[in-house]
Amino acid sequence: MRCLLIASLLAGLAAAHVNPNGPVKLRKSLGFGPINPNAAYYSNPYQITTNGFLPHNEDADPMDVAQAFIEDVLRGQLSQSMTFKIRPDSYTDSQTGITHVYVRQMVNGLEVADANMNINIKDGRVLSYGNSFFRGTTPSMMGNPWVAASRHPHREYCEDLTEELVKHHSSFAQSVGDQVPMGNDRVAEYQRHAAPLVHLHESYCQYHELPYEMAESKPSADSADLRPALLQFMIAATPNTEVADGILGKYDEHLEKMTVSSSPHFAPTDAINHMFVDNVPDTVNPVKAHLAYVQVPAKMVKPLSSTLSGRLVFTLFLILKLLANHYRQFEVEMQDNWYEASVSAVAPHRIISVVDWASDSAPIPPPETPKAPATYNVFPWGINDPQDGERSIMKENFDSLASPIGWHSLPYENDPSWNGLKPKGEFYRNTTTTWGNNVFAQENWEGQNSYLTNLRPEADKDMAFDFKYKPKDTDKGDAKDEAYSYINATVSQLFYTSNLVHDLYYRYGFDEVAGNFQQHNFDRGGREGDAVIANAQDGSGFNNANFMTPPDGQNGRMRMYLWNTAIPYRDGDFEAGIVIHELSHGLSTRLTGGPLNSGCLGWGESGGMGEGWGDFLATTIRSTKKYSDYPMGAWAANRETGIRNYPYSLNDTINPSTYKTLDKPGYWGVHAIGEVWAEMLWIVSQRLIAEHGFREDLFPPLPLENGTVPEGDFYRPSTVIPKHGNTLSVQLVLNGMKLQPCQPSFFDARDAIILADEQLTGGENFCTLWKAFSERGLGTDATIIGRTPWGGGVRTDGFAAPAKC
Repeated sequence: MRCLLIASLLAGLAAAHVNPNGPVKLRKSLGFGPINPNAAYYSNPYQITTNGFLPHNEDADPMDVAQAFIEDVLRGQLSQSMTFKIRPDSYTDSQTGITHVYVRQMVNGLEVADANMNINIKDGRVLSYGNSFFRGTTPSMMGNPWVAASRHPHREYCEDLTEELVKHHSSFAQSVGDQVPMGNDRVAEYQRHAAPLVHLHESYCQYHELPYEMAESKPSADSADLRPALLQFMIAATPNTEVADGILGKYDEHLEKMTVSSSPHFAPTDAINHMFVDNVPDTVNPVKAHLAYVQVPAKMVKPLSSTLSGRLVFTLFLILKLLANHYRQFEVEMQDNWYEASVSAVAPHRIISVVDWASDSAPIPPPETPKAPATYNVFPWGINDPQDGERSIMKENFDSLASPIGWHSLPYENDPSWNGLKPKGEFYRNTTTTWGNNVFAQENWEGQNSYLTNLRPEADKDMAFDFKYKPKDTDKGDAKDEAYSYINATVSQLFYTSNLVHDLYYRYGFDEVAGNFQQHNFDRGGREGDAVIANAQDGSGFNNANFMTPPDGQNGRMRMYLWNTAIPYRDGDFEAGIVIHELSHGLSTRLTGGPLNSGCLGWGESGGMGEGWGDFLATTIRSTKKYSDYPMGAWAANRETGIRNYPYSLNDTINPSTYKTLDKPGYWGVHAIGEVWAEMLWIVSQRLIAEHGFREDLFPPLPLENGTVPEGDFYRPSTVIPKHGNTLSVQLVLNGMKLQPCQPSFFDARDAIILADEQLTGGENFCTLWKAFSERGLGTDATIIGRTPWGGGVRTDGFAAPAKC
């Protein structure tokens, strides 16, 4: 439990995208959970066939293969009380032919929220799989021996908790300063920001559990009433100490205001039965909750009977999974956070785990009314920021596969801004603003969640978005007004960049069935109604950016900020690398663990890689044939070396990061962890470029009128294998995300990329990849001992490659 609390403290600071210059809004973010030592990823054929499971016929239905494989893996464990379900977001990748099957364990008819299996199947053969299923004795629904015991607070954990947290306080606050070199005044500033979070967790016994007497005295302490557990979570989650104090001081009043309703169905359904809670403090939408199980290490249930905790390495704890309602799906949506949390259903309502979703085909008819492509006066694709080049007029260069109706059309019935009557005989609506099927872009000066009526630029009669961008030197007091004066250029740029990212990722496999972001999916699978809400010059902060990624079918939300690091202010919307990094959170979250599971990259190495993929893809997109080192966020931060510890470089004196670097002070946060992963991928990419060459344009060729894609100079003849090293590296990274398990480690993600190459090229880059990873300590002999939830442990660099290399 102490590990989880410290992890939540670390995540609370580290989740902010920090910039060392100027004031920073540190968005409070919780992200932690127990490590499951039984979770494993198997990508070696010998591991898969150990139990005698043999490949099926090449024509076998992948779902039949998956069913047989699951039953084989779980042989002897399945019973009436312990079963599984194959999730509906399982899909077959049209590019690779690999079927990705996602499985959730069921116990006593309830989900085990963190018990996942992902199985990758091709031609009747299981290529790899991840498994975090619970393997112990199934608890009974009635008469649970630990329910009564668990009502008593774990006071022995509280006695020495304060001392341990205080010990970590100074070193962690200092480590934030170490991540980006700065003066002592900046370290002091970060310590001041850290203090409220530390004090919150120092008072864990008061803040994280209502007094035992209070919980016992309330009829609502019964596990049938979810409101106390929800209030307990809000005490920890709210960044507003007045709200937290108000809940503690007026517990009965808040409890009575919260109303609970059910989610009835007209016909029987296998969907989860949710409860809806209104009037929850500090939320912006009703909360949605359901009962589930989670796996909890035995040491976390220490007060339980010795016979129970002594027999089990893991036990199951009945929980309430607290989520909230936004477009009919799962979430707890606050102003700056979007949480998925697991809280014990009985007092004292432990927060077991929490993930913040915010991280700092059928033939397609054309629109009924033909329209000319739009044009935009913007910094073109490949120009990272205003210091990197000039603006020019660019066309709506939409891809007819990725955006078949362009960037400014969407069906009337999928348009949340349309409340009039649909014109008779028409299906698509053509817009003349930055509003389309992939992206809704607008200003958000007030920093609120509303967006439908926010200001957007209006194109002229020729669909031209041509607005001036010449920021003037002003006094600091007028700098914000000056930025507001060119908002039309800002929103146009954000819309242009975001649509190109959508189209690029689509062509590398982030399509509808994989969970991409679109209002309308053209009957090509997946869940629709989830275009990216892209807010420019968001008023909720400075020197920052973030992206919230709920499960498929709910809108992603990106917030881009002004940076007050220079006069005139610098607008993050004009630094493509920041926009690409944020949109890449949506990519990696949806591809890892399946489109309907947004909880796989919440913390530790997994959360760090979520940051690292964003940096890697942004750096790859801006790179040219002439090699260069690249910093992140240098222009917006007005800092030549950027906002990371080191630029991304082949030179280990410029960027010395290795796997062992993660053990250093200052590398507990996800951004610092992500730097190491991005550096490894940069090395991998450069080694593939040395082997296969470089292509200036990352986009595959546009399809022909008959829908086929010409080979040109992009793909190898008669294949979908990219020819060049930089395009191949992007493809392998995305394919690897699909293959890796939920909550992957560095080892899992490395192995998934190597497996992706085996499936794409027959393994011709096996040694190139292994040698590249081993350059930065992730070779075959790399190890970690004592891995902790937030990414801690003792690592050993490994520089060896397999014997065949």
